[in-house]
Amino acid sequence: MARAMLEYTKTVLNKVSFDTSLFCKEVKKALNRLLPYEIEELKIFIQSLVQQNPELNQCMVLLDH
Repeated sequence: MARAMLEYTKTVLNKVSFDTSLFCKEVKKALNRLLPYEIEELKIFIQSLVQQNPELNQCMVLLDH
């Protein structure tokens, strides 16, 4: 179940990556939903998205907490 949530979160983040504010909202939700080791994996995934869409970089601040 937990793995499914991580995959679902990745899918949602991919779909909303066109809108920075939506993306940040979804990152916040993910941080509340996922387990600590999944958050680490999510950080790597988000970093790859940020390379493709540099404007998403402002959401990386959320991951530092």
